[in-house]
Amino acid sequence: MVENENENDGQIVKNDSGDVDGNSCCRATGDSSNGVDCAAEVLEEDKPDEADATDELRPPKKTKCSTDDTCSVLVNDEGCKQNEPETCIENFVEDNDKCLKLHPREKKLIDFREKLYLAPLTTVGNLPFRQVCKVLGADVTCGEMAMCTNLLQGQASEWALLRRHSSEDLFGVQICGAYPDTVARTVELIEQNCTVDFIDINMGCPIDIVVNKGAGSALLTKPMRMKSVVEASSRAVDIPVTIKVRTGYFEGKNRIDSLIADIGNWGATAVTIHGRTRQQRYSKLADWEYIYQCARAAPSSLQVLGNGDVFSYSDWNSHKADCPELSTCMIARGALIKPWIFTEIKEQRHWDISSGERLDILKDYVRFGLQHWGSDSKGVETTRHFLLEWLSYTCRYLPVGLLDVIPQRINWRPPSYFGRDDLETLMASDSAADWIRISEMLLGKVPSGFTFAPKHKSNAYDRAENG
Repeated sequence: MVENENENDGQIVKNDSGDVDGNSCCRATGDSSNGVDCAAEVLEEDKPDEADATDELRPPKKTKCSTDDTCSVLVNDEGCKQNEPETCIENFVEDNDKCLKLHPREKKLIDFREKLYLAPLTTVGNLPFRQVCKVLGADVTCGEMAMCTNLLQGQASEWALLRRHSSEDLFGVQICGAYPDTVARTVELIEQNCTVDFIDINMGCPIDIVVNKGAGSALLTKPMRMKSVVEASSRAVDIPVTIKVRTGYFEGKNRIDSLIADIGNWGATAVTIHGRTRQQRYSKLADWEYIYQCARAAPSSLQVLGNGDVFSYSDWNSHKADCPELSTCMIARGALIKPWIFTEIKEQRHWDISSGERLDILKDYVRFGLQHWGSDSKGVETTRHFLLEWLSYTCRYLPVGLLDVIPQRINWRPPSYFGRDDLETLMASDSAADWIRISEMLLGKVPSGFTFAPKHKSNAYDRAENG
C-alpha cells in the first residue's frame, strides 16, 4: 500500500473522500449506527415473547433417524417423523448451515502464482488508476488501505475505498486495525456488504499515525497480537484472509522468518513480504534474499509473495528464477512510475513507449476519473487533483531509447534532460507547474487561484508504498 506522507509524517491522505453519493460498493452510510449497531437492532426487534422463550431456548434433543442407521441428528421438539429421516436431515441442515463457518483449510483459495498483482496504493491507487492497470495487464488488484475504526463508524469516504469496478475480476480490499475484535467485526461487515475475493490485513504500514495506535508495523513487535488478529479475522469470514508485512520493525532485526511456519496455521492463506523493516523505510533496496529465505521456509499451504523494487520484466524474471517457491511478486511503485510494466512482463520486453502513447494512458485515466467522480465541476477538479498526484510519480520515468544501460533501476534519480520531443520533455519535468499544464491539456484550464502541492515531498517519493 502506498503512504504519501507530508514532511512531519503525521497525516494519511486517502482518495475518493468525496465519493459519498451512492458510489460505495457497500450499503454503508455516514451514520455509524447503520454499520455497527444493526445487529443490536435486529436482536431487539426479534426478541421472543416471554411465553415462547422457554420453548425456543430449549436445547435440541437427539433422535434416531432409523433403527438401521448408526448415525443420529439433532431436531427440535416438532422433530420429524421417524419414517422420514432424509427430510429431517435436510431441514436441519437448511436451518443451521448459516451458522457454520468454514475451517481455513476448507476455504476456496486464490491461486496467486504467476499473477501480476497491483499493490494497494494510498491516494494514487484509486479506482480509475486500477482500471488503467487492468487495461495494461494487471491480474490482481486491491483497494486502498481502509482503517477498521473508520469503517465501523460508518464513514462513507472510507467505505468508498472498497468500491470495485466491473473490470476487476480478481479483487481484494486492504484493512488496518490493532485489535482482534475490531478487525474481525470489520471483515464480517465487508463480507456481508461488499463483493470481494479476499481481504488483506496490513501489518506493515510504517507511518507514525498508524503505528502509534498499535496497528500496521507495530504488530510486528507483538507476534501474539498478530496471531489473534489473523485467527479472529479468518474465523469470522468464509473468504480468504491474507496479510502484508515487512521483514521486521527494527533495522537489522528481521523476524518474519521465525513466524512464517505459523502464519498459515493462524488462518492466513497468503503473506506478502515487503523486503524492508519499518525503521529502514526506503533508505536501502529491498532485501530479496531474506524474502527468498522466508518463502523456502514456508509450508506448502501458505503462499508467499515478494514486494519491493520490481521495475522491469527482468526484475520479475530474476526473482521467480532465484526462488521458485515464491508465488508471485507484488508491484507498487513500479506501477506508479510506469503502469505499462504489466504489459512489459507479459510480453517480455522493454517497451520504448512514446510520449503520445503515454498521453493516451493519461487520457484513459481522465475518462475513467470522470466516470467515477462525475463530470460536473467538482468531479473534474477531483479528477485533476488525483491526476496531478500521479504525475508526480510518472515524471521519474526514463525513456528506454535514452538509456545507455537497460533497464532503469527504481532507485535512480535522473537529472533533468530533454526528451525526444517537447511532450516527452514536459512529462519529464518535476515542476508542479508543468504537471498542471498537462492536466489542462486533458481537463481544461484550472480555476482562478488554483494551487497544487503533492502530498509527498521529493523525499517522500522514496516512501511511496506502505506495508
